[in-house]
Amino acid sequence: MDELNLKTLEQIPIPDGLEERLSAKIDEWEQEEKQQKAQRRSILPKVLRYTAAAASVVLVVGVGIHLLNQDRNVNMNLVQQDTYQDPVRARQEADRALNLLAYNLNKGMGQLEKAKALSDKTKQSFNEKLKVLK
Repeated sequence: MDELNLKTLEQIPIPDGLEERLSAKIDEWEQEEKQQKAQRRSILPKVLRYTAAAASVVLVVGVGIHLLNQDRNVNMNLVQQDTYQDPVRARQEADRALNLLAYNLNKGMGQLEKAKALSDKTKQSFNEKLKVLK
């Protein structure tokens, strides 16, 4: 069974009209495939239309909400024009904000110095390894 004899295979009779039936079946499959592609093409424009309509609605609602919030913010800004009417209090708040900025800046600079030290150490180690290889 593992080895088929070619002569034995040639002796098997081929039914009449087999080639025509196979050809007809292949043609039928091709027609079905073309119909399925046509259905997909007809579905795609419908989906695109619905998607475009939904996107338009979302865009209009988004712009409307943005404009409403913008009007509210303008009205709020008109009410709160000057937060600090006391100059001493305004200076204290400005000093506090600047101190916070300086603290965070110094903190970042400290981390930068640590990174630079690590980079220098790595560079020195790399150069020593290169000298050993030469």
